[in-house]
Amino acid sequence: MTNKLVVVKIGTGSLTKKDGSLDLAKMKQLVNQIADAVKKGHKIILVTSGAIASGIAELGVKPNPNDIVFKQACAAAGQSILMAHYRDLFKNHGLKVAQVLLTEGDLSERTSYLHTCNVLDRLLQMGVIPIINENDVTSTNEIIPVMKGYKVNFSDNDILSVLIANATEADLVVILTTVDGLFSKHPEKPGAKLIPVVEKITPELREAVEGKSRLGRGGMKTKIDAAEIAMRSGIPLVIANSQKPNVLLDVLEGKPVGTFFKPDEKGLPGIKRWIAYGAGVKGQIHVNEGAKKAILKGASLLAVGIEGVSGKFQIGDVVSLVGSDGKEFARGIVNYSSEEVNLIKGKNTSQIKKILGYIRQKEIVIRKRMHLLEKGE
Repeated sequence: MTNKLVVVKIGTGSLTKKDGSLDLAKMKQLVNQIADAVKKGHKIILVTSGAIASGIAELGVKPNPNDIVFKQACAAAGQSILMAHYRDLFKNHGLKVAQVLLTEGDLSERTSYLHTCNVLDRLLQMGVIPIINENDVTSTNEIIPVMKGYKVNFSDNDILSVLIANATEADLVVILTTVDGLFSKHPEKPGAKLIPVVEKITPELREAVEGKSRLGRGGMKTKIDAAEIAMRSGIPLVIANSQKPNVLLDVLEGKPVGTFFKPDEKGLPGIKRWIAYGAGVKGQIHVNEGAKKAILKGASLLAVGIEGVSGKFQIGDVVSLVGSDGKEFARGIVNYSSEEVNLIKGKNTSQIKKILGYIRQKEIVIRKRMHLLEKGE
């Protein structure tokens, strides 16, 4: 693999000592590999954890994983420390870096999503390595939004790395962690075997995933979730041990390292990737059984098939489509606001103009701007 755009995610455990302070020897080893990859013609986007852990060590306080504000305060102290070390280490290779802090809103809103893509693209064109982290100081994604019908597709840096790969149309995602890859059972249990290739995420595979990392927020479960998004989007993903010598370079050379998650041959188009995995879902449209069956066969959503609305949304927002059983089966970009949909629900297209005074589009959600959750595209 040469001249590829690669998103590399490095977890907290791969950057820190047992007390949570940054391990500069580990950081240097990983930076050296990234620098070598760049010199070989690859473009690298680095998604890094470690701000909260390094802040805890810097402030000399005890970890308090249940206090979100405490963690945000530690991230504020730790982020500058993390970036200062990255800057110095990459500078030794003649490379420049740029800090990019993101929240769920930056990727869930279409306009800011596109601006983020443009900035990352420009940085790469300038030969700068973007270093991305979730903005833990302002982000509250760990608090589930209380507004009914509102959902954010964002959880931690494992998921963030794949969403960034989707946004930039990367060729590969490499998640570097403290284990060799995905195992048939917890790696500390007897008989656990490394799974070299995963072609499909099965319920049995998920059952084998246990535990969370010591200092990070995620664990193998979030990595499986990230891998599934990457696979469905047509992007290969590798989970490997950051402490193995030259692990990143070996992955880029196609050597059998860690666990390789094979992408679907027919990945989702860019707009559907965003609808499915990046966008914030602002509300729900409840449809009747006839509308659901028509959509699953390839039709758009018309007003006549709508039974009700939950939440508040505007034109261009992403909404969930919910069947009569109460389960979400699709998501799409809506052509009318929630107030408008409430007025025209259950009506024939010919009646829309009489009710609203205009017809923006006959479809409430056009099929090509919709992603099905119940079966493949």
